[in-house]
Amino acid sequence: MQTIIINIKQLLQVRETSIKKVSGSEMAHLPILENAFLVLENDLISDFGLMANCPNLEKATVIDATGKIVMPSFCDSHTHIVYAGNRSGEFVDRINGLSYEEIANRGGGILNSAKKLNETSEEEIYNQSKKRLEEVISQGTGAVEIKSGYGLTVEGELKMLRVIKKLKENYPIAIKATFLGAHAFPTEYKENHQAYIDLIINEMLPKIAAEHLADYIDAFLETGYFSVSETIQIMEAGKKYGLKPKIHVNQFTAINGIKACVENGALSVDHLEIVTDEDIAILKNSDCMPVALPSCSYFISIPYTPSRQMLNAGLPLALASDFNPGTTPSGNMHFVVATACIKMKMTPEEAINAATINGAYAMDLSESHGSITKGKKANLIITKPLHSYYEIPYCFATNLIDSVWLNGEIFNR
Repeated sequence: MQTIIINIKQLLQVRETSIKKVSGSEMAHLPILENAFLVLENDLISDFGLMANCPNLEKATVIDATGKIVMPSFCDSHTHIVYAGNRSGEFVDRINGLSYEEIANRGGGILNSAKKLNETSEEEIYNQSKKRLEEVISQGTGAVEIKSGYGLTVEGELKMLRVIKKLKENYPIAIKATFLGAHAFPTEYKENHQAYIDLIINEMLPKIAAEHLADYIDAFLETGYFSVSETIQIMEAGKKYGLKPKIHVNQFTAINGIKACVENGALSVDHLEIVTDEDIAILKNSDCMPVALPSCSYFISIPYTPSRQMLNAGLPLALASDFNPGTTPSGNMHFVVATACIKMKMTPEEAINAATINGAYAMDLSESHGSITKGKKANLIITKPLHSYYEIPYCFATNLIDSVWLNGEIFNR
């Protein structure tokens, strides 16, 4: 089955050869074709070029994109969209002046979500989560990572990961699963951290591996949560089961966690609202992708990742949504891109690179997603008519999407 999209005003993120990521000053360059065509064959991109060279494909379905922009779908490498209920009450608590830490100390935060999840059936969690997945796809996401971490019990974590597996089986979007049993210490383990870590290592991980439920392992490496040494235990245990680390780090404090993550081969380090010169030096000499989550900073009023400092030092940067019930109840990557431009002073080119090709890298999907490249998945956003792709971050609250394509077909749910 062939589809040809013609008269594309601007075709974004065009890469003749597949690349893994872009870094530093390279991120300011977004390769574009003006007045272009794009050919999809079955589920893959098969050709593209200028309209002056457009082939005559008699049997192809023709889509006229006059005035419209076409770009690869967003690659959202950090989400928690499998959960039960919501935490809207905590939203009001923050308005009334309570901090993230104060809410957590009152039994809110992650432990609140864990209580709800363990009281909810797997079927109901799936039904709630699939609505969120359909929502993010309709907003332009074509690849997504989803974490566990709201179970904090053997059965709760397995339940979450089985829901992620079912979503992966039932939807055409690329999904990567991350085991985040080390999200917080349950109340009964507050005074005995090692006992909970032993539960993760000796009971959760073997069962997860036996059912092939996860691709990565994560921990909340932060003051008051998992220490550097505790996180190292988690990473080392996960690697024995083939789970590469993707770690929450430097959200509120810098405690030399990034060094430990890099030394343990982490694919990504995520949050980075606080970054030191030493952290930047360590990341610069690594294959680890820094991931910023600007809509989390927006929602709970914490600092934004210092993108200019990091890019000026030559680092790559990915953008992700952090979609979760407590600190970012949105997976809208359009808003993430816009917020990165508005609040982090990233250029539109940098932000789109960060949300596509670099996001793909942070999920080990660079070979198949994140750019307009022959042989890659035909996962696309076709916008409504626009003057320029600058309007993507500029019109931060407007739905600019005309259609979303997954595997060469329009997504309709």
